[in-house]
Amino acid sequence: MEPRKLKIRDLTLRDGQQSLFATRLPQAEIDKLLPYYENAGFYIMEVWGGAVPDSVMRYLDESPWNRLRSVSKVMKGKSLLSALSRGRNLFGYVPYPDYVLRGFYEEAIKNGLNVMRIFDALNDIDNVKESIKMINELGGIADGAVCYTVDPKAPEAPKPGFFARLFGKKAEEPEKIFTDEYFVEKAKEMERLGAKIITLKDMAGLVSPSRAASIISKLKAAVKVPVDFHTHCTPGYGLASSIMAIINGVDILDTNIWWFGGGSAAPAIELVYLFTQKLGIEIEANMEAVGEIRTRLLDARKVLAPFDLNKDKMPIAFDPLKDKVPAEVDRQIDLAIAAAKAGDEDALLAACHKIEEYFGFPKPNELVKHAEVPGGMYSNMVAQLKALHAEDLLEDAMALIPMVRRDAGLVPLVTPTSQIVGAQAVNVAMDRKKGQPDYSNCSNQFISLVKGEYGHTPVPVDPAFREKITGSPVEKPYDVSSYKAPENPVVEEFGVKLASNGEEELLLALLPTVANGFLKRRRAEEHAAKEAAAPKAEAKVEEAPKAVAEPVTGPTLKAPMGGRVVEISVKPGQEVKKGDVLMVYEAMKMENDINAEFAGKVKRVFVAPDQVVSTDELLIEFE
Repeated sequence: MEPRKLKIRDLTLRDGQQSLFATRLPQAEIDKLLPYYENAGFYIMEVWGGAVPDSVMRYLDESPWNRLRSVSKVMKGKSLLSALSRGRNLFGYVPYPDYVLRGFYEEAIKNGLNVMRIFDALNDIDNVKESIKMINELGGIADGAVCYTVDPKAPEAPKPGFFARLFGKKAEEPEKIFTDEYFVEKAKEMERLGAKIITLKDMAGLVSPSRAASIISKLKAAVKVPVDFHTHCTPGYGLASSIMAIINGVDILDTNIWWFGGGSAAPAIELVYLFTQKLGIEIEANMEAVGEIRTRLLDARKVLAPFDLNKDKMPIAFDPLKDKVPAEVDRQIDLAIAAAKAGDEDALLAACHKIEEYFGFPKPNELVKHAEVPGGMYSNMVAQLKALHAEDLLEDAMALIPMVRRDAGLVPLVTPTSQIVGAQAVNVAMDRKKGQPDYSNCSNQFISLVKGEYGHTPVPVDPAFREKITGSPVEKPYDVSSYKAPENPVVEEFGVKLASNGEEELLLALLPTVANGFLKRRRAEEHAAKEAAAPKAEAKVEEAPKAVAEPVTGPTLKAPMGGRVVEISVKPGQEVKKGDVLMVYEAMKMENDINAEFAGKVKRVFVAPDQVVSTDELLIEFE
């Protein structure tokens, strides 16, 4: 009897580097790694989507399309190439019309993409159905991802009185929404729509081993297509939950290669391999080729040292094909397998943590585990509070998350709704500090979420709450017919269009702010090359005298963090009152109003709409 086989989706070049190093791996380093991937035999390689299109332009000044093409050219179909998209929203936070979706998917498939993993932050099937249909029509493979999340913890109720205790009356708990059946039904809907793979996508690593076992076994019984499991190790569940998923029949497992695994990323394939050997399951990957990649990944990680939060405590070197597993580690693997088969979650976790500790992987993030929030959401909240000089409110803001979630329709804590909820919890904490009613200040994204523009929430929003936040009790979905594609202006100094072809126009449509700067640099380079090639004429040019900048003497408003100016509401000479909106500012993909902290007169405005600014850069000077 042939051993059961487990397919692998390697995340190293996309989610691995995004989770651990904020997507900073240059194309030159990826090119060094690709030849060793040819023989690895991964079923799927995730190489694109997620933060890649934004980050490679923003931080590396590279074309995301070139990244996809370069991988495809080397791999030549030896592994399927996959990307991640947010269904109707693609990579941005705007629900795009069908023609934008089709244009993007067509371009992606043309440039070598095979599998598009499609998810929606609200698990709203309406937001993914067109994407699934289009991917199939265009010859790609639609991977329908169901986003895992948990019900918020019930607020601590006051202790029942004497008679309630006497007669056994217990405090009522809120109805559970995110049951196993909830995820299974979403998966079945996606399969009916044409999804060729179903993924249980746990972006925060919050699925416990027992839930992984329960949901994966039910998915396997409910759908006919292959089932994939995706998780992270942030709160310490990742390895143990992956083992549970394997034991309960998962077809595809998402992993990273050693130096890019563990911590806030998915488990390392090498650790999974140690378990599958004991379980008599064959990993469908060439572990010798994986070893070749692993050797070179160490050099790549050194390049990423400025972005590596664990650079002083990296895992120890280990080759599962050559290095003897220490007796104690071997014993813990046996204990973990026995515990998993017996359904003993605590013993399974204890054994897996000892294994990870031996090899030097980061310890579980206890705060994320107990708060049950994604690590990225927590980081964004910390950054927001730091920018507001209100770090002392972190605990208060964290405690407000369940309330904000419930008020907004019990939205899953995945990108982007996790950031929206987290930012609003911070706003409410600030409201309370200032003695203002809750929701006195709401982000534009939170208003849109409550209005219904992101899609249908898992439970309906209370109409009274919606009216309080949006001005109307009626749910108003986003009307894609109102979408206006960003203009493709002429770059005056060079006399050419900003976007020179279809793929660049798509970048401008999907990521207008960052693409604008990226494309301007491309046109400038092209112009410089053209000028350099042209015959030089002798000419003496007199330099114009440089203007002397007027010194800043009055009170100022500075950028709270790196971001983009969306809209400016004031002009020089204008009187403003405390609390007036001065501008709309985008940071970490969130738009927020910036209000005047005092009354005064605007003297100078130093920025313009769409301008990208850095932390503490001058925005406005007052008289």
